[in-house]
Amino acid sequence: MLDNPRSPRVRAVAKLTKRSARQETGLFLLEGPQAAREALAYRPDTVIEVYATPTAMERHPDVRDAVREAGLEVEYTTEAALDAMADTVTPQGIVAVARQSPSSLKDVFAAEPRLIAICEEVRDPGNLGTIIRAADAAGADAVVLTGRTVDPYNPKVVRATTGSLFHVPVVVGVELAPVVERAHSAGMRVIAADVGGDDFLARRSMLAEPIAWLFGNEARGLEDEALAQADFALRLPIYGRAESLNLATAASVCLYETAFAQRASD
Repeated sequence: MLDNPRSPRVRAVAKLTKRSARQETGLFLLEGPQAAREALAYRPDTVIEVYATPTAMERHPDVRDAVREAGLEVEYTTEAALDAMADTVTPQGIVAVARQSPSSLKDVFAAEPRLIAICEEVRDPGNLGTIIRAADAAGADAVVLTGRTVDPYNPKVVRATTGSLFHVPVVVGVELAPVVERAHSAGMRVIAADVGGDDFLARRSMLAEPIAWLFGNEARGLEDEALAQADFALRLPIYGRAESLNLATAASVCLYETAFAQRASD
C-alpha cells in the first residue's frame, strides 16, 4: 500500500495537475469514481493506473470490477497519499492515470458529421468541460478546440465533463481556418454565436442542416477575423433582465436547438 504522500510515485501522479507534465508524458489525471467509471467503460485502453483507498473500493465495487476487466490492478493507498495525488480537496478516494487520446480532424470529418462545436479561445476550464458535456448530451459528433483554448486534459475540465470526455471525439491543437475549410467541404454551415449577430429565431430554420457552431472567448467573444470565417452570426435573445448568458449556457442552448431541429427533420 502506498502510504507516503512524498514518495516518487505519488509525486509523479500529482505532477499531472500541471500542463507541462501532461505535455511531457502524454498522460492526464482522473479523479473520483465517475471519471474512472466512464474511462474504464468507454476507453479502457487509455487507462494505465488506478489508485484507491480500501474504503473507496468497498463503496464502489463496480469500479473495482471494471479495473480487473481492463486487465489492471487497483493500487491501494492511504487517504493522505491519495489526497496528495489529486487536484481536488475531496477526490472521493479514487484517482486514475490515463493516456491522452485526442481525435484527428481527418477522422472527425471522414465520419460525415452533422453537428460539431468549435471552441476558439475558450479559456475557462469549467466552461470548456460543460460545453463538452453539453455536446455529448446533444449528440454532437465532435468538439474541436482551436487557438489558445484551455487544455481539455486540465483536471478542472476533466471533472466538468463528468465523463463525456470519453464519449465524444475531441480534437486539439488546430487552427480555426482549416477547421472551417473542412466543415465547408463537408457541406456544413459554420454559425458563430455572437452578441452582434442576427436574432436566433430569424435563422432558426437553417439548424436542420449540418451545422458547425463556433464559440468564442468568455470575455472578448470572437475576434473579427474569426467572425469573418463564419457563414452567419447569431445571438440568443434575452427576454429577462440578465446582462448576458454564460458561454457554456449559451453553447448548450445552441447545440440542443440544433439537435432538436435535425431530429425533427429526419
